[in-house]
Amino acid sequence: MDWLVGDLQGCDAALGRLLDTVGFSPSRDRLWLLGDLVGRGPDSLATLRRVRALNARAVLGNHDLNLLVVAAGHRAAKPSDRLQSLLAAPDRDALLDWLAQQPLARQAPGWLMVHAGLLPAWTVDHALALAEELGAVISDPLARADFLPRMMGNEPARWDDRLQGTERLRCLVNAFTRLRFVREDGAMDFATKEGAGATPPGHHPWFEHPQRASHGQAIAFGHWSTLGLIERPDLLALDTGCVWGGCLSAARIDGGRREIVQVHCEQALAPGTV
Repeated sequence: MDWLVGDLQGCDAALGRLLDTVGFSPSRDRLWLLGDLVGRGPDSLATLRRVRALNARAVLGNHDLNLLVVAAGHRAAKPSDRLQSLLAAPDRDALLDWLAQQPLARQAPGWLMVHAGLLPAWTVDHALALAEELGAVISDPLARADFLPRMMGNEPARWDDRLQGTERLRCLVNAFTRLRFVREDGAMDFATKEGAGATPPGHHPWFEHPQRASHGQAIAFGHWSTLGLIERPDLLALDTGCVWGGCLSAARIDGGRREIVQVHCEQALAPGTV
């Protein structure tokens, strides 16, 4: 069986309960993770150890990239990141290397997986090619060391195939790991983090943009906890706010069968905590 799971954010106990609930067997089943494996929850170290041991197939989220930046010494971890035990672990380098090898987009049975979303102008093939381009930088220790100090920032907010260098890579990072709302012209909005009911004037949730070139491809994503669970034939939103005291959600996607399984989570952070 193939199980897609939303943002873990270091909630290892919840992941253990979810795997027990679905009767997960590493010899029979496959685990697909929609990014933000670490950060904010009570045990990012145990979470990474578990998913690596299970040979999980993940995509990178913004909190995963933040871990790589912090571990490389380019910024200090926030107290709410709760990364201290992971950063001090004897196996941290092996865990970080495994994490850095995960792509920004990948295909699961019948689904395209991304952490946040796709920009309207991107076809699926274009998005996969761009994810591979960015992944080649993040997975390579030397290229990653050069890029990580310059990765953070909101600009450029609008994709252009002519972008080059750091600006090109930063725009890709933001689209794959931070996207929620886009303007008509495809420019990303990073200020609004509420659900679709708070869509800013002149914007759309990325998956509702009328000219989205990836229409027709079933896409699964996480990242947007205030959106809640979305279960459509062509769309799965599976970040249901585990770290905030919501649920950890999984979707069975093999063999054309759809099943949603959720476990309730203890609140690790109060909403609004940064």
